[in-house]
Amino acid sequence: MKTLKDINVAGKRVFLRVDLNAPVDENGKVGDDTRIRAVLPAIQSLMAAGAKVLLASHLGRPKGKPDKKYTLAPVAARLEELLGRPVPLAPDCVGPEVQEMAKDLAPGGVLLLENLRFHPEEEKNDDAFAKELAALCDIYVNNAFAVSHRANSSVEAIVRHAPVSAAGPLLEDEVTYFHKAMDNPERPLVAVVGGAKISGKLETLQNMLKKVDVLVIGGAMANTFLKAQGLDVGASLVEDGLIPEANAILAAAKERGVPVYLPVDAVAAEDMAPDAPFKTAPVQAVPKGWKILDIGPATALLYGEVLADAKTIIWNGPMGVFEMDAFAAGTMAVAGHVAGSKALSIVGGGDTDAAVHKAGVEKRVTYVSTGGGAFLEMMEGKTLPGVAALE
Repeated sequence: MKTLKDINVAGKRVFLRVDLNAPVDENGKVGDDTRIRAVLPAIQSLMAAGAKVLLASHLGRPKGKPDKKYTLAPVAARLEELLGRPVPLAPDCVGPEVQEMAKDLAPGGVLLLENLRFHPEEEKNDDAFAKELAALCDIYVNNAFAVSHRANSSVEAIVRHAPVSAAGPLLEDEVTYFHKAMDNPERPLVAVVGGAKISGKLETLQNMLKKVDVLVIGGAMANTFLKAQGLDVGASLVEDGLIPEANAILAAAKERGVPVYLPVDAVAAEDMAPDAPFKTAPVQAVPKGWKILDIGPATALLYGEVLADAKTIIWNGPMGVFEMDAFAAGTMAVAGHVAGSKALSIVGGGDTDAAVHKAGVEKRVTYVSTGGGAFLEMMEGKTLPGVAALE
């Protein structure tokens, strides 16, 4: 896989596929600009090298047609503030006018193309559309790990038509760290998997059992495992249809000699509301009709002891409804344990990313992935189309 380090970009038009899918408020201003800031180093590096930078991204789900609600204009405005220079927004991402703007771009200049998803061909991985996109550039660079699990025109098909293709630094880091953790890790390798449902992470759990030394499970998905062991978890979220799969995972782990840690106590409430009455109870004594919304302090302590011995940690999925302060302590504690560990630690997934930022420990984690679905698919052992195309 070529990287930007392998290519002379001076004076060349570089099509930089990035993820600028940032939230925009009702006043047309970018809210959280984390994703925009994440791609700044690549943009600034290309500008300094004298490249002509064509930025391409999607925003939201405009359903394959132009929609003012999903214009990248607010992103262009925020980029101008962060880069301290004009970032014009093209009227489209293809077409004669855009081609002229790309040709007229000066070395060190930046042009933001309008939302790729204003064209239905983007998500269909349409070859002709990809060819139009590739015609804009001399070099294609994928720096959008977060969308590299999607076979889209600007991610996969474009590589067939661009004169030269390479991975950007963000994509390179994501793939390097993940392979370091999964293919040749320092052991013990501990995976912490949380979130709401087993159904979304069944393949992840099955694949991780082949790789890890210890598996730690939290979040609402742990309820299904607890119920599979015969416990009454009250009115907690449970996927009854997946109890056989939960039992199969526990049996496979036992057969492989992989310890699986489940909550021993929980924070339960009458309802999932910030002001609902709540209490901590052993998992065997959850009040009837109450909902488990976080791991309890004894579980957080237990998980901390497990993580203290790890040499490599991969974490995906919170331990509870951390968005509400009453049910955030478990996730915050795990974030602290991961950050405090001397292990190589990789955190991935949108909620987990938000959790480490809420805990204020993101700078003490080895690597925080920018990908949600892409990170999960790599945990499942899948090859990402965007990465495979470059390879």
